[in-house]
Amino acid sequence: MEKMSNYEIQRRQWQERFLSMDQEALCRRLPGLELAESQLRLRHFGRLFAVSRRDGTIRCLTDGAPASYNEAMNIYTLLHYARPDARWTGRWLPFRDLRHASPFASAYHSGIIRPLARTFAGREDLLPGAVRELGGLRLDLHGYQLPAFECIPMRLYFWDGDEDFEAQANLLFDESAVDFIHVESVVTIASVGVFRLAEAAGLSPDGNAL
Repeated sequence: MEKMSNYEIQRRQWQERFLSMDQEALCRRLPGLELAESQLRLRHFGRLFAVSRRDGTIRCLTDGAPASYNEAMNIYTLLHYARPDARWTGRWLPFRDLRHASPFASAYHSGIIRPLARTFAGREDLLPGAVRELGGLRLDLHGYQLPAFECIPMRLYFWDGDEDFEAQANLLFDESAVDFIHVESVVTIASVGVFRLAEAAGLSPDGNAL
C-alpha cells in the first residue's frame, strides 16, 4: 500500500472538515461563493473552482484539472475561517501590517516579494497582459488589482529597475483580509498569485522563460 504524503493527509482532513460545514450559511456570508446542487463554486485568481458537496474534493472547472495543493488549501481555509462579520474596510495594507502578520513578514518578503520583483524585472511589458488573464485590472502606471477571491482582492505595485536600482514590488490587501482567512493563508494566496502571474506571462517565478 502506497504511503500518503503529509500534504495528501492534510488535504483529506480538510475535505472531511468541509463536509461538516454549514454550506448554505457560507454562501450567504461569502461574496462570490455560489451554491449549486452538487457543488460550491468560486473564483480564485480568475479561475473557476468547484468544491464537491459529496466528498469535499476540489477541481478547476476552467481547465478540468484538480486544484493544486496551495489552491485547495486557500479555498478550504477561506471557507473555514471567514467570520460572519467580515467586511471590506477600504484600507489597503502591506502584508506586514495585517493583524498578527509580523512573525511571518521577513519570510514573506524574501519568499514572495523579492521573487515577484525578480520575475518581472526587465519584463514589465508582460505584466498588464498577465494581470488581465487572471481577471485583474490596471489602476495606474504602477498599480494593478487582482481578484485573489472576490472577497479578498489584492493590489500589486511594480517599479522596474535601472542601472542604479533593482526592480521593486509590493502586494497590498484590504485590512479585512484576515477576517476572511487565516493570516498564514494570506502568504499562500500571494504565492499562488505570483506563480499564476509568472505562468500567464510565460515565465517561471524566478524570471526565467518557461
